[in-house]
Formats: sequence, structure tokens, C-alpha cells
Amino acid sequence: MSDKIIIASHADIEKFNGKEVGRSSWTRITQETINAFADATSDHQWIHVDIERAAASPFGSTIAHGFLTVSLLPSLLDEIIEVRDSEMTVNYAVENLRFGTPVLVNSEVRLILSVIELRNLRGITRVTLGVEMEINGEKRPAYKGSIILLYHFKQ
Repeated sequence: MSDKIIIASHADIEKFNGKEVGRSSWTRITQETINAFADATSDHQWIHVDIERAAASPFGSTIAHGFLTVSLLPSLLDEIIEVRDSEMTVNYAVENLRFGTPVLVNSEVRLILSVIELRNLRGITRVTLGVEMEINGEKRPAYKGSIILLYHFKQ
């Protein structure tokens, strides 16, 4: 991972319009993380939490919940960019998110972040970010799509 990109204004984001912003560090998905997510969401489907049964599945092990990998977006995004001078940041939308490859327990994942579109809405910056969850050693990503955030930068 390279140094964090500092974003303190619409102009700072504009520099990355249509470009990759950066990549997070690799994060290991452990069984403990999967179990904690299952407990937090009451999603105890066997493919996530039953190690013995999952070992006999086509995956050969437990897999992370798709939404667990999506829930990593804020922390991985924070590794890539540091937003300053925003009075408020609003999660506005998740669009066209498609899951590609299951994330097996103990896999390492990282976020690839790009700016797809940028709009100034009367002082509110609306940014569409391309998000791709890469799995170390896999050709296809865990998912790919976009998220829309609204930054209310101080005037």
C-alpha cells in the first residue's frame, strides 16, 4: 500500500476522476471474523460456520459472507484516502455490485479504489467510487461495483 491520499475538497477528488486512487493493504479473513459476523447478523448458514460440513463442500472450507466482505469497505477505504474538512459524509448508494469469487477462510483480500464520476451538487461533492475486492492469488475478484458517497466539505 502506498501513502494515504489526503482529500480536503472537491478539487482534491477531481484529480482522480477516471483514475485509480489506490489499493489497501491485504487483510486476512479468519474464521473468528466470519463467526463474529455470523453472530452480529444472525446469519449462521453452514457454509460460513460449520467447518466440518464446509470441508466436504465444493469450496473445501468455510467461506466469508458476501456482506462481510462488503462491510470491510469503510476500513479499507480509510487505508487509501483520508478525508479532511468534510462536515459530514453520507453513504448514498451501492450500485451494480456483483460477487465473482467466494472468499475462502484465511484468504487475503484488498480493495482497489477508483473514481468513476464526480459531481458538485451546490457545494456537496457526489463521488461515484469504483470498488473491487481483490483476493490474493485469484484471477477473479470477490466483487466489483460502485458506491456513491456525498461529502459535505466546509466552505
